[in-house]
Amino acid sequence: MRRVLIFLPAFLWAQTPTPTTSPAQPAQSKPAAAASTAPKPAAAKTASPSAVKRPAPAPKPMTDEEKIIYALGLSMYRSLGQLDLSAAELDLVKKALTDAAAGKPAVDIQTWGPKIQELAGSRAARAAEKQKALSAAFLSKAAGEVGAQKTESGLVYRELRPGAGESPKATDTVKVNYRGTLVDGTEFDNSYKRGEPAQFALNGVIKCWTEGVQKMKVGGKSQLVCPADLAYGDGGRPGIPGGATLVFEIELLQIGDGPGK
Repeated sequence: MRRVLIFLPAFLWAQTPTPTTSPAQPAQSKPAAAASTAPKPAAAKTASPSAVKRPAPAPKPMTDEEKIIYALGLSMYRSLGQLDLSAAELDLVKKALTDAAAGKPAVDIQTWGPKIQELAGSRAARAAEKQKALSAAFLSKAAGEVGAQKTESGLVYRELRPGAGESPKATDTVKVNYRGTLVDGTEFDNSYKRGEPAQFALNGVIKCWTEGVQKMKVGGKSQLVCPADLAYGDGGRPGIPGGATLVFEIELLQIGDGPGK
């Protein structure tokens, strides 16, 4: 963070007594020496150039290769998300990477590596329960939004912009643009950012989409709030915790796999 230090120099003023003159006596001039001994105002304090903290230089832009390596770290973090690690545990992971690079691991991977799967299973179950607790209130609120309808399966569907024409069937191929987030607003997928719509068979995706997109018409935009059992269940996916309710905003661009938008 850049900090700007503002120096406020302090000035001291000498208090010079005011000479008093008796009405009975004529005023006398000050001796010349008095002027040289009178206190003078203190000089303003100025900071030396070396004491001034200059702003830190802007970070050097990453090269394309560095961005790929950085993306590798992001991918690792998304995979670790299934373990529901604390900040202290993430520090242990960083230490392990450093120790491994130095050839000095603190534990034997042959002994402790096989135990990772067991830990992952117990942590995934814990994270799923936490997500379900967070999702319950969110689902209830979403179902109460104006224009929202909760289906028998638990899907909460809300039309954001009407479309026109036919609606797709479960056996159709559709082309869509979409954005997916967790209930806390964390984005995990976005076709707009990729710059290319997604195309798929409607019966080959999560249940929430198979059901919800069939309610849409071409050109329309809708929000689907998908409980975990209509999405990725307790297992989750990289970047999506087990038990998570997912929120999608979807634009239906085309029905069929021919040329379209």
